Amino acid sequence: MVGQRTLRLAAFLLSGFLLSEAAQILTISSLGGSHSLLMDQVSHLLQDHGHNVTMLLTGEQSLIPDIPQNDISYNVINWLSPEGHRKEFKEYFDFFMREALRGRETFDNFVKLMEQLGIRCNDLLRRGDIMGSLKNENFDLVFVDIYDFCSFLVTEKLGKQFVSILPTQFGSMDHGLPSPVSYVPVSRSLLTDHMDFWGRVKNFLMFFDFYMKQRQLQSTIDNTIKEHFPEGSRLVLSHLLKKAELWFINSDFALEFARPLLPNTVYVGGLLARPVKPVPQEFENFIAKFGDSGFVLVALGSMVNKYQSQEVLREMNSAFAHLSQGVIWKYNPSHWPKDIKLATNVKIVDWLPQNDLLAHPRIRLFVTHGGLNSIMEAIQHGVPMVGTPVFLEQVENLIRVEAKKFGVSIQLKQMKAETLALKMKEVIEDKRYKSAAVAASIIRRSHPLTPAQRLVGWIDHILQTGGAAHLKPRALQQPWHEQYLLDVVLFLLVVTLGTLWLCGKLLGMVARWVCGARKLKKA
Repeated sequence: MVGQRTLRLAAFLLSGFLLSEAAQILTISSLGGSHSLLMDQVSHLLQDHGHNVTMLLTGEQSLIPDIPQNDISYNVINWLSPEGHRKEFKEYFDFFMREALRGRETFDNFVKLMEQLGIRCNDLLRRGDIMGSLKNENFDLVFVDIYDFCSFLVTEKLGKQFVSILPTQFGSMDHGLPSPVSYVPVSRSLLTDHMDFWGRVKNFLMFFDFYMKQRQLQSTIDNTIKEHFPEGSRLVLSHLLKKAELWFINSDFALEFARPLLPNTVYVGGLLARPVKPVPQEFENFIAKFGDSGFVLVALGSMVNKYQSQEVLREMNSAFAHLSQGVIWKYNPSHWPKDIKLATNVKIVDWLPQNDLLAHPRIRLFVTHGGLNSIMEAIQHGVPMVGTPVFLEQVENLIRVEAKKFGVSIQLKQMKAETLALKMKEVIEDKRYKSAAVAASIIRRSHPLTPAQRLVGWIDHILQTGGAAHLKPRALQQPWHEQYLLDVVLFLLVVTLGTLWLCGKLLGMVARWVCGARKLKKA
């Protein structure tokens, strides 16, 4: 074990020694929440590795105010959209979250939110001072988030190579990976890689629905493209996505279904993992009250804490009261409704050391909203889960958790105290969930390199080689009809039908000639 760790460290250090000089890298963060946490960690890793990192950071991150701000070691360029738009964006965001938490999440609401991001992008590209400053920095590489369409336009304006990270599981956004629909579930299909006949029928039909929705989402940035890129050289966002030198995927084989990958696609799930620290004494004192029964950790994400309804809080509190375990719940005490009496076995706190608590030997269960970063931390420590997905990719994340047998999920509209209590007791008492979680942890921990080492190592690789052209298949430049051989199929079909038609004509001529010859003989 020591020898393996030494080899990992040596490989990590060697990649640093191979660099002839530090690169100038721009990271772009404009989506807030877990997206910002991930980009912050990426920026720190690259800065600590010896590169000079600058982050372009938008001010709307304040929508999620209770995310702690880390000590920043890299340079930051702050940018704020006009006050009127910030207010309008917040109104759309609040509406989207309230609807999602009432079980009324719709694709149209998400499109409207993305349209607001498109308007904000227009404001950014109009800022000659910021865009000029970025051009003057002469960056070697740009690091973007696939959900931030504006960052691709900024990169194109700068004329720089870029790499992208997918903060969610595979399939939520198309970037050119081969996706056999016979065993790769389409996003929002609610399927796993084990599909029966009707599952494959559903997956096949949803494949077309997925691409229609992708086009609709990408069209939310079209007006910005038209204004800032000349008609003769106007780019297409779907083509621009595929220009990324590398694709980093914030997931892991321990969670994801196995599927075809391209050489420039790298798993880095678990980037936010931190060394485990001792749990603060106030938590230890609470955990000790419940002895061998242990405790349950509840963390539903910053957005859920801010927008959660009283009805759901009441049902959850009642469900926790049925447990023999203690419950540590991340929820702001000042926001707790006065007419709901907190269960005696529940401790609510505004902040908690999630990673350290997940590593605690007496933890029995993790109740999560299904965010990928939280799931990866639970997998890291082999903790079974009960998930309560709220919106977007969280449902897909928890489908994978259920398929891998280390947890179950419950929809918000089914959030009744009895149902939640039964599901939590099932996962705690059935040791098969714990065994599956531990098996996933072994897969997660046994990679030859850590996620951080993979990320900085591949970044170094493309900086040294001048890009990743050697890793990209020709398929990324082919039009869709060539990629799926539709032109070949059409050609062969025409040749076959033409040959059959010609043979039919020849047979007809021969038949007429034979009939004519027989008539002459009879005459």
